[in-house]
Amino acid sequence: MSKMNWNKAEIFASYGQFPQIPPQEALTVAGENYPPRAEVAFSGRSNVGKSSLINKMLNRKSLARVSAKPGKTVTINFFTVGWLKSDSTPSVRGIYAVDLPGYGYAKTAKSEKERFGELTERYIASGRIKLLVQLIDFRHPPSEDDLLMLEYLKAKEIPFVIALTKADKLRKKQREQRRIALQSEIQYKDLTIIEFSAETGEGVLELRKIIETRCNTESPAQETPHL
Repeated sequence: MSKMNWNKAEIFASYGQFPQIPPQEALTVAGENYPPRAEVAFSGRSNVGKSSLINKMLNRKSLARVSAKPGKTVTINFFTVGWLKSDSTPSVRGIYAVDLPGYGYAKTAKSEKERFGELTERYIASGRIKLLVQLIDFRHPPSEDDLLMLEYLKAKEIPFVIALTKADKLRKKQREQRRIALQSEIQYKDLTIIEFSAETGEGVLELRKIIETRCNTESPAQETPHL
């Protein structure tokens, strides 16, 4: 599989309600039919470093907006990766990176929590996601919301990996302690867990490789999917 161009990325659209998200569409390139672009979602609690992770993955500083105030992402934001809307010939290697609203911010109004909670739940349950990257702060035990999300992903059989963010904030001994603690904090076995730092770039290449492998869309579709 040829590597995807991670430097080629832009904001595609933002959606505040699930019905606003357009249906997936198959690609036709040089007379060949290809599956719809893969969608890789990024999920995590507010202030876990989700925007910073996405920006680091795409070699950008502010494509995904980083805010000092948690709870700012209240829409589902789609980014093109490996292609641009202005491309004259579509690349079949491109995907969507999908930034989901952060959860767990206590000061968010109840009505807003319910709105983007329903938005996130309907999107995850829609069957569109090729892979979900679940972010957890490496420095702390998973929150109750983190564990509920993992339980939900397991129940819905959504393929996911865990990115442990802010790894650079821990010393070697602290990392070892957190690795041991995570074995009892997260009860599931055979998980793919990546230690990640948006500051140093640790974990970037590993996570890219996992996404590229999971989202290999170079082979023509056997038939046009029913959307």
